[in-house]
Amino acid sequence: MRTKMHIMGFSATAVKPLNEGAAAELGAELLGEGIIFMTACSCLMLEYWRHQLQHRRKEKERRVAREELRGEVGHLGLALEELQAQVHAAPTQLALEELRAQLREVRAVLCLQDLPPASPAEPESEE
Repeated sequence: MRTKMHIMGFSATAVKPLNEGAAAELGAELLGEGIIFMTACSCLMLEYWRHQLQHRRKEKERRVAREELRGEVGHLGLALEELQAQVHAAPTQLALEELRAQLREVRAVLCLQDLPPASPAEPESEE
């Protein structure tokens, strides 16, 4: 009874002794409330532990996904650099091909100038 009075905020200086039935009922009620309180606390602790475990698992999955994305970004960066090098090399290849074509044309013109004029073929007959 003193404990109950103390919990409720009353001063428990003088408390009449309880009869045996009331004391048993009060003890049973106190024991029941204690069991309910302990069960509720256990459920809360279990839920908190489960939530923390789930949070750690999700965080690990995020970390793994982030690392995979970083690896993929690195791979894409290398591929981009390679493509940029090919793009920069392509104009020089194109220019080289154009120069080769022009050189062939110049050689062809020079070769035609060096050839002696063709001998006239048989005169055409007039009919």
